[in-house]
Amino acid sequence: MKRAGFGMAAWLIPTAWAIPLAWGAPPAADPASIVTLQVENDAVSTYRGTSDQYYTSGVRLGYVAPTTATPDFLTEFGRTVWGDGTQRISVQLAQSIFTPRNTQARPPDPRDRPYAGYLHADAALIHDTTDTRSVLQVSLGVVGPSALGEQVQNGFHSLIGDTPNRGWRSQLRDEPAVEVLLEQTYRLPITRFSGVEVDALPALTAGIGTVRDYVQVGGTVRFGQGLDSDFGAPRIRPGLSGSDAYTPTRPFAWYVFAGLDGQAIGRDIFLDGSTFRNSPHTTKRAFLGEAQAGLAVMAFGVRLTYSQVFQTPSFDRQRSGLFNFGSLALSARF
Repeated sequence: MKRAGFGMAAWLIPTAWAIPLAWGAPPAADPASIVTLQVENDAVSTYRGTSDQYYTSGVRLGYVAPTTATPDFLTEFGRTVWGDGTQRISVQLAQSIFTPRNTQARPPDPRDRPYAGYLHADAALIHDTTDTRSVLQVSLGVVGPSALGEQVQNGFHSLIGDTPNRGWRSQLRDEPAVEVLLEQTYRLPITRFSGVEVDALPALTAGIGTVRDYVQVGGTVRFGQGLDSDFGAPRIRPGLSGSDAYTPTRPFAWYVFAGLDGQAIGRDIFLDGSTFRNSPHTTKRAFLGEAQAGLAVMAFGVRLTYSQVFQTPSFDRQRSGLFNFGSLALSARF
């Protein structure tokens, strides 16, 4: 059983709980539900894509309940941990797919990133004040053939007449996947001029479990109107994410944004290999940097966001330089 780095995240998460994370007045109750569909892929990148390699696909379907639907015991829990605020429950189902650079080699290069699929369901408590968003999320899922990575990827390739990826027989074997995530985002107004606002969203995230042990520090700067409608564009984690909850504060809200984050990684199953058995693996880098930029538009209760993401190499033999992909999310309130 390989758990290098477990101690780092295990120390940092309870330490974060001890910090007074939230301030500001509770926002007004929000009776709306929110549904989000998100896709991450080089196919939606505005930059020249890196084709089917490494983090090759992510899809996510999320639901956020009204603030009035939060059970009393979770409301009390949120207030005990973070202070006064408004609580919401969110749930989501997501799948991520990872492949090596050469997807036609059979068997794949043993020094490259292993094939892996990851299917998981998440439940989160979102605690908002006017200035902060706190998220506690628990994820349960599976890494391995039961995550259906091969079927989804090669099925789509068959549909569009593309060549199937040939090394899926070497993918990481089935194992249960558990992760606990704690995230804090602050909304700091900077200035306002000619009806346009500028703010900053510094954020701290820590995750621990059988999937990934990591700590992430970063921030986003935004320029637009109605910035108090949300806490930034959503992403499939890891990465800077404002999550799915938003409440438009004007008929038409918009912003452009740019952000940077750094991740210290104790363990990553998709690079280090299976937790409980020998498996394909590669030499992970302990630190990962990301840059992202994009835009968000909100109108008629609908939010559309796009993020262009660039990542530094995540393992020693990664050959693509800066890895890039696009992240597109469509949300609707009802």
